[in-house]
Amino acid sequence: MSGETKEVLGSNYGQNDVIINGLIDKMTLFDDNLMSLVFGQNIETTELLLRVIMERDIKVIDVKGQDELKNPMIGGRCITLDVHAIDVDGRHIDIEVQINAEGSNVRRARYHSSMMDARMLKEGQEFKEIKDSYVIFIYDHDKFRKGLPFYHIQRRVDETGEVFGDGSHIIYVNGRYEGNDDIGRMMRDFHQCRPEQIESETLSKAVAYYKEKEGRGAMSEAVRQYAMEYAKEYGEEQKQAGIKQGENYMLYSLVQDGDINPEKAAVRLEITVDELRRQMNEAGYQIPTGA
Repeated sequence: MSGETKEVLGSNYGQNDVIINGLIDKMTLFDDNLMSLVFGQNIETTELLLRVIMERDIKVIDVKGQDELKNPMIGGRCITLDVHAIDVDGRHIDIEVQINAEGSNVRRARYHSSMMDARMLKEGQEFKEIKDSYVIFIYDHDKFRKGLPFYHIQRRVDETGEVFGDGSHIIYVNGRYEGNDDIGRMMRDFHQCRPEQIESETLSKAVAYYKEKEGRGAMSEAVRQYAMEYAKEYGEEQKQAGIKQGENYMLYSLVQDGDINPEKAAVRLEITVDELRRQMNEAGYQIPTGA
């Protein structure tokens, strides 16, 4: 942990450490902090995931987790890809996990695709040289509610129904699919918080590395950074307010996972349980039924 991080967290650091450790223990691969490390630092795990989703062999030559793509326009919105992979044929692949409703609008996929496309051609190259791009969203729920494992999105000519063939691909994955096939097993693995419960040996080892072994420190720092990201939205004088928002989201996650009961969380936040429920709903979290 950097000295700057400790200084920002101040006297609440010990308390935050308890929360962070609890969060890490409860994390699944639907958490982008863990997912970006497990896949974004490991070509083998990324190839495994892409083979299952794209249903063909794929050779990845480069992969990055939490890869920020800067918008060249002043004031334009930048994006950070959970996992950004490039295969041997030069195709760019963005893999995102989505656990709550925030940020789930379908136009997000269009924007992610455009940001990757804008980086594929150098000055003087012809448009036909642009490689295919894939934006893959792995949802914790069935976004289109049809019970299918995948939803493939491509442009088509309205009048003929023919595929337009511009090389832009969007794939939504149903994280609640439970079929007895490769994607069903993969999604079940995504929901496991304990490495020994993960069926895939490759994924089990990778998750264990960040939860139980040498990578635990990197995982802890990633979660700390998660809380501090909220502070960046505020001026220096309001930094603590941003950190507080990050801590609230941590508590919401713990309540949703059943690790802290709503009453205890409400006391900690100095609000009523009804107000906690309202705040969690607004943030895309839910209090478990019967809690």
